[in-house]
Amino acid sequence: MELDPLDKLGAKAFDGYLVRKDLVRTFSRQFPVPTYVVEFLLGRYCASTEQEEIDEGLEIVQRQLSSRTVRAGEEELFKAQAREEGSVKIIDLITARLDAKTDSYVATLPSLRLNQVRIEPEMVRAHERMLTGGFYAEVNLVYDATIAQESNGRPFGIESLREIQLSKRDVLDTMARGRDFFTAEEWKHFLLRSIGLEPSKLGVRTQDTMLLRMVPFVERNYNMVELGPRGTGKSHLYQQVSPYAHLISGGKATVARMFVNNATGQRGLVCQYDVVCFDEVSGVSFDQKDGVNIMKGYMESGEFSRGKESIRADGGIVLVGNFDVDVEHQQRIGHLLGPLPLEMRNDTAFMDRIHAYLPGWDVPKMSRELFTDHFGLVSDFLSECMSRLRDQSRVSALQGRVQFGGALSGRDVNGTTKTISGLLKLLHPSPDSVVPEEDVEWAVRLGLETRRRVKEQQKRIGAAEFRNTHFSYVMGEDGIEKFVSTPELHSENTIGTDPNPPGQLWTISPGGQDENPGLYRIEVNEGPGSGVKILNRPAPRPFQETVKYAEQNLYGRSKDLVGDRDPRNHEFTLQLRSFDTSKSGGQLGVAVLVALCSSLLQKHTRGGLIVVGGVNLGGSIEPVYNAVSIVELAVEKGATAVLIPVASRKQLYDLSDDMATKVDVQFYSDTRDALLKAIVE
Repeated sequence: MELDPLDKLGAKAFDGYLVRKDLVRTFSRQFPVPTYVVEFLLGRYCASTEQEEIDEGLEIVQRQLSSRTVRAGEEELFKAQAREEGSVKIIDLITARLDAKTDSYVATLPSLRLNQVRIEPEMVRAHERMLTGGFYAEVNLVYDATIAQESNGRPFGIESLREIQLSKRDVLDTMARGRDFFTAEEWKHFLLRSIGLEPSKLGVRTQDTMLLRMVPFVERNYNMVELGPRGTGKSHLYQQVSPYAHLISGGKATVARMFVNNATGQRGLVCQYDVVCFDEVSGVSFDQKDGVNIMKGYMESGEFSRGKESIRADGGIVLVGNFDVDVEHQQRIGHLLGPLPLEMRNDTAFMDRIHAYLPGWDVPKMSRELFTDHFGLVSDFLSECMSRLRDQSRVSALQGRVQFGGALSGRDVNGTTKTISGLLKLLHPSPDSVVPEEDVEWAVRLGLETRRRVKEQQKRIGAAEFRNTHFSYVMGEDGIEKFVSTPELHSENTIGTDPNPPGQLWTISPGGQDENPGLYRIEVNEGPGSGVKILNRPAPRPFQETVKYAEQNLYGRSKDLVGDRDPRNHEFTLQLRSFDTSKSGGQLGVAVLVALCSSLLQKHTRGGLIVVGGVNLGGSIEPVYNAVSIVELAVEKGATAVLIPVASRKQLYDLSDDMATKVDVQFYSDTRDALLKAIVE
């Protein structure tokens, strides 16, 4: 394999902590163990870029995995080896339970189909996770022939075990030092390679979604949902990459196993693991009626009660599942949380506790070309670093730099800031790092989008308290308010309800004898210079005339429209986009003038709004003769409001009752009135 620049950078920054990810896939397909178990051994013997050292290490790993993992049908062979030689070393998932009849602990080794293995209480106390879900370990299994001859004897026993995970204390310092060698973009790509993916084969949206999947590992009590098509690797990270995550695959979840066993006082999965992931979530149900309520309370506060005692834990809850249909159809037939179990599906209080909803539809189906053949961090090193990052926060990176808009409730702010903090920890693992503005904004936009997706589903259920979903933020003291949409609800070619960026506006031309009314989008940008330039080539003559009238009105009435700003000291570039057979762009003067003013004032225009009307050189509003058909077209195109000259009011008495209930028709008397009603204050 040829080392590329990122490989060389990784080798320089993380010597001894790298592994070639194609080797991992080779072994993980050969042997019945998770990826992180293979990487644990590869990291021990093959953490080098020198081919000779790698080849030597591969032989050792091959030998150990061959001699210590139990394939189907080999169970009796290993048991016989333990009997003949007194002991045998295996790599297996070990769990334990208390046998009350004999007042002793017994362990289970599933690959040998043994469930009555002797184990010392001290060993269980030292590794409590074996009581909740178990973990992979190198186990030294012994056999005692004397005990075998006793009635109900347990001849197999565990003499010693070694958890397959890293225990070094300075891992974060090592990661922080290595991170300094990379730019932000290089580091994102290196992290993606570390979980086995090749960033050059993934789009930006997919890369961001993959990084979002890692946030529950670095952020305490982080609740996340990811729903999408099958085969996109939703559960891979939680099952294969980290020993700090536990995957529950469908079926019943018991309150005792999840939270606390009232009979024994044994703490559950959320106390033992950083992340508890419910796979195939549509099939999940609890054994007790109040199971969902206990989970809801835990997701809110990180606490649950056992009698009088309140127990605190910091394990995050992740729900992953599949759509049986595509996103567009799912939105038509219900909402995007529809695949959740019935008791969670329409519960807005449960939804409110979800910090982020990942767009699983942005991830392609996993195929060979998406996996990397390059170097990445060894999984046990990466997972240990992520676990240690849970003790930190990056919320301070937002103070004085980011203000959230008024649409965000307290829970929205909490969910968004947790996502931002997690992303910034992944990007800047050192707490002393100075986080650049562009990295903060990247994390803010993702945090707002993933939380807004939750709120949009609450809004769809019909709860009035969730009606305002126009999430926005301002960077810096004098920054411009920016709105963040969810792409599946918003397209550049549709009239969305989100505010439009400054200088952008929807409008309808009334048409004429040779042309029907038509929908247009006007897009204006301003910069240093002077004059108004139309980017359309060739620009239709009626539109050129419209722009000339709007430009003269802007200069002539600038005090009324834009205050002390002088439009003559700015250059405006203007583009007209047509969405119908209508192409002339005539009689759009008011919309063009509003777009010019909005661009100069850096004010957003209202979402869902269409502005109608022409203006002459003297500033008078031209009459609209087909107001009813214009409003009907606006409704057909998805507008929620129409701004139209007040002279058209009488015509609209003929608007049908059905149409009148679908759109908010507003009137303006002059261009200044139109501007004030069109922009967002």
